[in-house]
Amino acid sequence: MLSQVTGLSRHFTEESLKAYLLARSERLPTGCLIVRGYGSRRGVHQKVAGRAWAHVAAYAVFVGGYRPDLDVHHVCEVADCIEPTHLRQLSHAENCRQRRQQPRCRNGHDREVDPTTGRLRKVCRRCNSEAQKRWRERRAAEVAAARASYRP
Repeated sequence: MLSQVTGLSRHFTEESLKAYLLARSERLPTGCLIVRGYGSRRGVHQKVAGRAWAHVAAYAVFVGGYRPDLDVHHVCEVADCIEPTHLRQLSHAENCRQRRQQPRCRNGHDREVDPTTGRLRKVCRRCNSEAQKRWRERRAAEVAAARASYRP
């Protein structure tokens, strides 16, 4: 069963993986069991026990019945949670539909609804416009520098 988990180190047994995951995790007041993976960032998916995703490994050992053709979904929407009651398996399409979209981009701008899909746009128009403007300014500076250094 553990052999189906992609990236999991082969030396783990079910019992040793359970102990390993529990030793690297802490319970929050919200009920989530947060794991500390190899990275230092909180709130993102964590890798542990080789190169395996922590929530996938936790589903395989705590819940059981892991199927590699399905995605493991966090019901609590906390990416580094490995609480067995917060994990379930869904098809990839269903997992994508279940994701909660953030109403604002990372820079705080309101996102617009895409009329073709009825969902929020992935890219904020204002951030995209500002990024294009920065790129055009960088490109113009590169062209000006190249022209200034040109010797016929």
